Amino acid sequence: MKTFWGLPFPYVVPVVFVVFIKRLLKMRWAFLSSVILVAGLSPLSAVGAHGAEGSWKAGTAKAVITPKTPMWMAGYASRTRPGDGTLHELYIRVLALEEAQGKRAVVLSSDLLGIPRSISDHVSAALREKFGLSRGQIMLNASHTHSGPVLRGALYDAYPLDEVEKQRINAYSDELEATIVHTVGEALRKMVPATLARGEGSTDFAVNRRNNREADVPALRAQHALRGPSDHSVPVLAVRTPEGKLLAVVFCYACHNTTLSIQQWNGDYAGFAETNLEAAHPGAVALFCMGCGGDQNPLPRRTVELCRKYGRMMSDAVEAVLARPLDSLSPSLRTEYETVPLKLGSEPTREELQSLVAGRSTPVYIRRWATRLLKEINERKPLARSYPYPVEVWQLGGKQLWIALGGEVVVDYDLRFKERYGADAWVTSYSNDVMAYIPSRRVLHEDMVRTGGYEGNTSMMIYGMPAQRWSETIEETIATAVDRLVQRVESAK
Repeated sequence: MKTFWGLPFPYVVPVVFVVFIKRLLKMRWAFLSSVILVAGLSPLSAVGAHGAEGSWKAGTAKAVITPKTPMWMAGYASRTRPGDGTLHELYIRVLALEEAQGKRAVVLSSDLLGIPRSISDHVSAALREKFGLSRGQIMLNASHTHSGPVLRGALYDAYPLDEVEKQRINAYSDELEATIVHTVGEALRKMVPATLARGEGSTDFAVNRRNNREADVPALRAQHALRGPSDHSVPVLAVRTPEGKLLAVVFCYACHNTTLSIQQWNGDYAGFAETNLEAAHPGAVALFCMGCGGDQNPLPRRTVELCRKYGRMMSDAVEAVLARPLDSLSPSLRTEYETVPLKLGSEPTREELQSLVAGRSTPVYIRRWATRLLKEINERKPLARSYPYPVEVWQLGGKQLWIALGGEVVVDYDLRFKERYGADAWVTSYSNDVMAYIPSRRVLHEDMVRTGGYEGNTSMMIYGMPAQRWSETIEETIATAVDRLVQRVESAK
């Protein structure tokens, strides 16, 4: 048999082919490496930049939503006149995300007390029509500043609103809806390759207001003797270009955004924190999402200096996280959304309402609430016995769980879900609808015997709910819904 290179001739052709392919690949890799080195990158960093992490896409946008005309400010029933100035502008901020398979989602933060159902339903329907986003792909968050405007259909009993004021509120709410839809569209159009990573910091200005009198807080702090449950963690989501430039940062904290009660529009400590972060990272957008801070306050409070201080504490906590190595999130996104009927407690009787209307010591907002419900009863309109409560669950990168709840949720839910799903789970509230406080079963029971009992009892009236309490099934109803949605995102393929 003839031989070539010492091999039988039939084996020569395959060997030559293999050698040729190896040399070709080596030449191409050498050429690619030289191009990468000229660009100032290492071959490994270039592969990483365009590998799995770079398969995310992200876009950002923001818009000013400060009212242009005098309007009532939402949050404190003690106010006696509309807002009359601006400490700093109010904003909406949007982060649009797209994972490797093309699924999209948008996160919105807003300098508002809450985005009521009357607005979130309209916005979600428009986003579905214009951009094909399902309800579970939309997360609408409010910072819960008490220095933003009253919105359509929310807190009407809290203020002496005449028809002119209501028309002004409706006009602003219509404009807000259009601005949200436009800004989401802008963020979607601006999407570029990105990486996502998570981390967690902490800051400690949140105080459980149910267990610590405001006047006592400075002394209790000095003694390290603050009481009651709190969560001082600051979850952070960093969104960067493949080259490492910060595009957006999402951060959360479980504390009422209520340092200030002035008559000037402002985003309170969260607004200052967002401004600080955007100044430190030009071109980036900073989005604050409120945690389960229904029973947590920034204490002490009431001055602009303290508000700036808490904003700086918050932005410093976020910066400390951004400066550390973070946990990368692969480009996968799973989203689920559901509304569940939360049962209300007993219906107020005609006699109870008449007593409140006639009572000389009845707060004026409760008198308005009782008067309105009496009118509905007299007109034979049935009072609602439940409320459609929004629950949303996202999973980022196959591991980061994000639970978003409606209403002013107390910290017990945060602690319960972190124990159930892991300490690194994110639990936010004031999302998609703010209809009332959401007490835990513990808080409901405490407020049955304590004087006032705001979170569990009287807060329902300021929100206009047709009952003074939720049913005692509230916590388990919400927990069951969350567990159902978590199972869905974790089992999705």
